[in-house]
Amino acid sequence: MELKSIIELGVDEAHAILRDRFGQTDLPPLEVIENEDWGRDHLLSRFESITPDDLAKAGLTRDPGWDRP
Repeated sequence: MELKSIIELGVDEAHAILRDRFGQTDLPPLEVIENEDWGRDHLLSRFESITPDDLAKAGLTRDPGWDRP
């Protein structure tokens, strides 16, 4: 299975994955962040706390240059 980079996720897709797959219920409402420049960056930063193994189980990966654990 080919993994999808989190960078390729749209705001609504990233929001749904974080909420539904990883149980992050303290996200700002999608309606508030979907058209804001900071909204996507905020959601992508949330993936930093998720291990590479857990991301892979969800079919996701960080970009090869991502220097975080």
